[in-house]
Amino acid sequence: MTPIMVSAYKSPKKESLYLFVPKDKGIDDLPNELLVMFGEPTHVIDFDLTPDRKMARGDAATIYEAMQTKGFFMQMPPTEIEKMGNMAPPPERLDNIF
Repeated sequence: MTPIMVSAYKSPKKESLYLFVPKDKGIDDLPNELLVMFGEPTHVIDFDLTPDRKMARGDAATIYEAMQTKGFFMQMPPTEIEKMGNMAPPPERLDNIF
């Protein structure tokens, strides 16, 4: 499949909220309601996206499809459960922690 050159933007309103748009289209054609909710986008990076690209979060194939159908993809912040997945496991015995 043909790579899509993508521009990634972060939101000033919520940490870890990102917006991916095709670089050649930019953010000018996005719905106004989306930009009001997202806030003033801050450009982070441009990259080539293919369905099999390794992404830090999210599935590249899903993002690729959204680029073609909707013209953008919004990556939501991790949930509390996802954040807890990175925590160290608790000690085997809790009676000796004090």
